[in-house]
Amino acid sequence: MQVTIQSIIPDYFTPASSEVWSKNFEFQPNSKYLVKAVSGSGKSSLFNFIYGLNNRFSGSILFNDTSITSFSESDWTTIRTQKIAIVFQGLKLFPELTALENIQLKNILTNHKTEAEILDMMSQLEVDQLAHKKAETLSYGQQQRIAIIRALCQPFKLLLLDEPFSHIDEAQITNAIALINNEVTANQATLIIASLGDTYNIDYTKTILL
Repeated sequence: MQVTIQSIIPDYFTPASSEVWSKNFEFQPNSKYLVKAVSGSGKSSLFNFIYGLNNRFSGSILFNDTSITSFSESDWTTIRTQKIAIVFQGLKLFPELTALENIQLKNILTNHKTEAEILDMMSQLEVDQLAHKKAETLSYGQQQRIAIIRALCQPFKLLLLDEPFSHIDEAQITNAIALINNEVTANQATLIIASLGDTYNIDYTKTILL
């Protein structure tokens, strides 16, 4: 899925000069991008614009030449279950549900992964032993790994990761990147990672300064 950005500017803050705001560019299919920025520059806003959660901007965002302003709520529901997966900076896990239940909330909509496949993914990120523990009892780094797995439990053509590794140690980042790369390849998808500066040893198509 190609995502075209055309001169977007947030309505609620004045962004600094960057390679994003007021510029025209494209996120090409089957590519990997790093959006590199300091805190407060609008990384999460950009992702929320693309994900359709925030329309407080001027300019245009197009998916395969179709403006996202034309999408209905039903369209967005389909897009968010079939086309775009995301790990929010705030994760948005349900604290009262177990780790496995949080993951299944996404997977149950599409039956994209079997429970055995989910448990294998959890094992790869060394959180399988936490499957039946409530999310509120997990460390933030453990919650980040659960949120990553949840995002991968759906079909997608675009994967958005907003500072996904900020509380994960180096060894587990390596494991997470391997899992993410495998799923991105399997889905023939585009990957966009927002980072304060770390590159995570990924071979990016392009780095964009925000």
